Amino acid sequence: MKSIQKKAKRYAVQIVAVGAITGVFAGLVVTLYNVVAEMTAEFARGYFGFFRDRPAFIPLLFLALLLGSVVIGGVLQFLPAVRGSGFPQAEGASRGLLRFRWYRELTGMFAASLFVVFMGLSAGVEGPSVFIGGMCGYGASKVTRRDPVVRRYQVTGGACAGLACAMNAPLTGIIFAYEEAHKRFTPEVFVCSFTSVVFAVVVRNLLLPLMGMDAGPFLAGFAFFEDAGLLFCVYALATGFIVSLIGVAFYYLIFALRKVLRRIKPWHGVGKYAIPFLVAGAFGLISAYAMGGGSEFIRALSSSGEGVTLFGAPLWAAVLVVVLLKFLATALNLGAELPCCASIPMMAVGAGVGKLLSMLFVEAGMDPLLADGLVVLGMTTMFTTVVKAPVTGIIMTVELTWSFTFLLPAVLCSAVAYLVGDVLHTQPLYEKLLDDLLEERVSETVKVTARFRVELAAGRAVRDILWPFSAIVTEIARGETKLLPSGGTVLLAGDIITVEGTPEDSGEFLSELTSTVGKELFISETPLGRTETGNEGKL
Repeated sequence: MKSIQKKAKRYAVQIVAVGAITGVFAGLVVTLYNVVAEMTAEFARGYFGFFRDRPAFIPLLFLALLLGSVVIGGVLQFLPAVRGSGFPQAEGASRGLLRFRWYRELTGMFAASLFVVFMGLSAGVEGPSVFIGGMCGYGASKVTRRDPVVRRYQVTGGACAGLACAMNAPLTGIIFAYEEAHKRFTPEVFVCSFTSVVFAVVVRNLLLPLMGMDAGPFLAGFAFFEDAGLLFCVYALATGFIVSLIGVAFYYLIFALRKVLRRIKPWHGVGKYAIPFLVAGAFGLISAYAMGGGSEFIRALSSSGEGVTLFGAPLWAAVLVVVLLKFLATALNLGAELPCCASIPMMAVGAGVGKLLSMLFVEAGMDPLLADGLVVLGMTTMFTTVVKAPVTGIIMTVELTWSFTFLLPAVLCSAVAYLVGDVLHTQPLYEKLLDDLLEERVSETVKVTARFRVELAAGRAVRDILWPFSAIVTEIARGETKLLPSGGTVLLAGDIITVEGTPEDSGEFLSELTSTVGKELFISETPLGRTETGNEGKL
């Protein structure tokens, strides 16, 4: 019994140590990535301004964009694992569903997503930051030679650290581990993600001032009324309902575009990338706010911001045009599976709609000091509607503003968003994208049945253990007694448990169980034939 307790303590120390290593590594790489991405976006806005002021050279811009689409198409043919936003791949790796050659995918996503930003597309860097952070965790586990279970913790911690660094939102990064990556809570996931995020954010906040950059809140320029009052909740609910409907339309447009674009076959499918690149060129010439992630557009919507201008049009018309451009361009990028994130771009759409509604409500008698609040609530609602992660959305609202003023309205808007999404049958965006990713390859399926003697898992409930994907505990033998397990069943030292699963890699499946539970006693493998549960990231 004492030896088991010593092993458990060593394991806990190991989780903290690998979390710290992962956090430092992810903090360095993701901070560098975000700094370079910001510089790249600024450069893209500059050269688009050059073409906007010199219409005679515009054909050269579209020629460059066409060549750029060929380049990115070739990269994605060579590195298919970096297609898409990065969130689904990180979630798949955290759950043990996807495996990567981390150094190749890390550098591939780093370069490909920056190239997309450079070409002026509506591209956020949060998803690539999550993916790059996850690959840092993957790499740290390989270098330190950790077992598959610890590797999953490190990938999760790295992904959380990547999100926290990208948005300067540590709590959002930690919540991501439960609401998105694993859809469940275990003590090890909490410890590793917490440690990774803390070390990564410390590294970020030390590096940015040294580079002469601001490490403050994302929405520092917004002004918030101290006491919003109950009447404001009515405005918030109206905003939440309208933005939710727009979010549902955005969700269905993404998958409609995916079906259409996948039918484009020229150059082995590379030709489809020309469409979002050329559209981005047209939209970028109309407004610079249609480019990049959308953070500049969001800040311009604040009452203390510079305001959105467009060819001398009134403010409401300029905001409406940018919202439409951002809505279409972001959906098109996701539909084409380009290596860029949609989180901040779609939140920019929600912020723009919130701004339009705030202008309408001010005309109807709302206090103008509350206008910035509706902009923020529009962001929260759009995120919750599409991603269906309400807790993450609420926490993110608080962290991006560094204010608890609109916490209750944010909860109301998130509830409305989730309800509207359910009624209109949407699924969590990144979960749906991960499912699509896993369906792309046909593989042999084997049913594994194994028995283990409980050692390391002694004293823990079944639901508190991070089981391998597809693993189901079917029986617990405790002496002469056979127990039918439930999530609350506490395992005792010496219990014999029977676990069944249909893993892609039975060796890794058994290795994870041995590292988590204890000694292996019996194994049986039964082929089930070929099923479409492929692994795009297994390269």
